[in-house]
Amino acid sequence: MKVLLVSANTERVNMVTLPLGLGLVAAATRRSGHEVDFVDLLGEEDPTGAVRHAVASHRPGTIGIAVRNIDDQCRENPRFLLEGTRAVVEACRSCSDAPIVLGGAGYSIFPREVLAYLGADFGVAGDGEVVFPALLARFGKGDRNVSDLPGVYVRGGEPHTERALPNDLDALPLWDHALSTAAASPDVWVPIQSRRGCPNGCSYCSTARIQGRTIRRRSPGLVADVVGDLARTGLRRFYFVDNSFNIPESHGRALCGALAALRPRVTWRCILYPEKVSEEFVAAMAAAGCTEVALGFESGSERVLREMNKRFTPADVRHTSDLLFDHGIRRTGFLLLGGPGETRDSVEESLSFARSLRLDDLRITVGIRIYPGTPLAQRALTEGIIESEGGLLRPRFYLAPGLEPWIYGRIAAGL
Repeated sequence: MKVLLVSANTERVNMVTLPLGLGLVAAATRRSGHEVDFVDLLGEEDPTGAVRHAVASHRPGTIGIAVRNIDDQCRENPRFLLEGTRAVVEACRSCSDAPIVLGGAGYSIFPREVLAYLGADFGVAGDGEVVFPALLARFGKGDRNVSDLPGVYVRGGEPHTERALPNDLDALPLWDHALSTAAASPDVWVPIQSRRGCPNGCSYCSTARIQGRTIRRRSPGLVADVVGDLARTGLRRFYFVDNSFNIPESHGRALCGALAALRPRVTWRCILYPEKVSEEFVAAMAAAGCTEVALGFESGSERVLREMNKRFTPADVRHTSDLLFDHGIRRTGFLLLGGPGETRDSVEESLSFARSLRLDDLRITVGIRIYPGTPLAQRALTEGIIESEGGLLRPRFYLAPGLEPWIYGRIAAGL
């Protein structure tokens, strides 16, 4: 079957991003014997025109559209990004009667709501590498009765409650050639994913709805082999998009050992969870080519960290930050201000703490986006901030009382 896969994201939030997830689905779809055309709308001046051209050229039997972002998570002036995605769906409808299947991180947070809003036919919540080819096999037989497949939503029907979260990641692709041209841009850090799932249970986070709570790992040697293959094509900068590179540390340490042996050498960045980070681990990261870490510590107040269900303290953050500094690894810190229990005093405590860390960069967010199925959503319900979890597709935010408008002026004043 001819398949058209479309990455609908047109946003450059913090950094240029490649549609890794859709690329892996493309690779799995090719493995299953299908002909795949791939369209990335990032950078397209006329996204709907690009989609129409692709449909007319490829004449697909099925169209898959990846939904990455629902909104920009900016409380002061939020932008609802699904309006642009709906235009992409409508462009497909205008020139093809092929079934449209949604997927992606944003879709997996709100599968029923996004499917209804965009007017697509089907959706896959969770990983798509196994389920999407299974859908295509059914479609090839003329069978649209697919709600028994894990994670599949059918417009107007009931979803299968089990999501698509395969355990054997080694059996799945790690890269697809459709991504390679964009990856060669000097602005891009090539995304690589060595593990999925997050057991941390932070009170506001949607990651578990996307990837599940169970950690699923790829073999470090296989990951390093792919990185090495890409490095020999000229790519040198990689970004491990695992939500926490050091959980578990044993996996990260084995991966560092495999990366350190690569020739040519590569440089890379990652995300660290600042709990029980050892000097030996940071030294291994530096020796393997790590040059930058995203350190999402969110607050410098121990009380607020407990409200967020973090397992680390400010002392842990300082310890991790100092280790990274000592080993020459750049640190980008993130503060998430305004959650439950936040006060003016705790905001000042966090700003003072961040200043003391001597970070290379600091990014501050005011107000926490409320996602369904999280403890924060339950708290927002209890406090009357939201009426139901069913109305969260349009962005709603938690901001502790007594902070507005003071907090915006305080952040504008700088550290």
